[in-house]
Amino acid sequence: MTQPLDGVTVVALEQAVAAPLATRHLADLGARVIKIERPGRGDFARDYDHVVHGTGAHFVWLNRGKESLAVDLKTDEGRAIVRKIIDRADVFVQNLAPGAAARLGLGSADLRAERPELITVNLSGYGTGGPFEQRKAYDMLVQAEAGLISITGTPGTPVKTGIPTSDIAAGMYCVQAVLAALVRRGRTGEGATVDVSMLEATVEWMGYPLYTSMHTGAQPARMGLSHPAIAPYDAYPTADGQILIGVQNDSGWRTLVTAVLDAPELADDPRFVTNVDRVTHRAACDAAVADLTRRWSTAELDDRLAAAGVPAAEIRELDDVVHHPQLRERNRWRRVGTEHAEVDALLPPVTFADVEAPMGDVPKLGQHTRALLRELGLDDQGLFG
Repeated sequence: MTQPLDGVTVVALEQAVAAPLATRHLADLGARVIKIERPGRGDFARDYDHVVHGTGAHFVWLNRGKESLAVDLKTDEGRAIVRKIIDRADVFVQNLAPGAAARLGLGSADLRAERPELITVNLSGYGTGGPFEQRKAYDMLVQAEAGLISITGTPGTPVKTGIPTSDIAAGMYCVQAVLAALVRRGRTGEGATVDVSMLEATVEWMGYPLYTSMHTGAQPARMGLSHPAIAPYDAYPTADGQILIGVQNDSGWRTLVTAVLDAPELADDPRFVTNVDRVTHRAACDAAVADLTRRWSTAELDDRLAAAGVPAAEIRELDDVVHHPQLRERNRWRRVGTEHAEVDALLPPVTFADVEAPMGDVPKLGQHTRALLRELGLDDQGLFG
């Protein structure tokens, strides 16, 4: 069967997380992705750490299925090579500092002047123009500017999310943009110039708290694991640990206290009948639930909640996630090669019924340089001696 993006070539001048995430997803959909890297060092995510058999964990996560071309863009020769490759491509993605691609002759205007059918995607921290255009835009900083940190954590301590949310948000909007542009080009033959900013991607994901603040004039409180508009919705103690319970409607509350916790008298307690009542009396509601959940072990209570259809989950450590029974039963793990060893990798969450994601190897720096130059009909002696 044909991969969804079979025949599509993407050239990526990228580093770190956001753009590499986008192009890795395109590779998982069958696109040919050619990653441009600096000779000697490459994408600096290669050296964030070396925990995956000598390769950086970020780099393994974000770069499977790509071809690595190591060329020096400070030289005329290097820039000419990249232009030749882009001339054969469908998509060009870059996340250099604002203005850097244009200074290299790789700006959207220059590239599309010669090939209007080309799709170019420019990913930046804050977008083109505006007072923040030239600011550094690491994930933590963008989370702060987007207000995400202000609503994450406990009442006393704001924190960033445990994963690079702003990077991921921007990367996923890049994927969306490429797919939409390819569909439009298939109809009209017209390419596209697309800008994606980490700030705007993150603020878009702030929808509920942002609208709440805009229309109440109040900053939503940091609630830890809880939810400002729903109760009970938190971690509750068990005989040997804790479990998360989230009840989002009044029938769910009645099921929780009658079918799971064996406390039917709470169903009609005037403090708890509706969600508005339960939020108003959150402390009393949480205390009542906690007094009852302590009677069972985590596994026992998890089974009772699942049998009754009450939303609940165990708080798993990462080792538990690797061995999660759902991932195991659905056969979601595959093996991919890295520079030094084969490693386990999770299938992408988009599952086509007729074809599996190719999940190619993680390239070593410059692994495909010779082959790519020869494909272009270029002499590689100048680069390799």
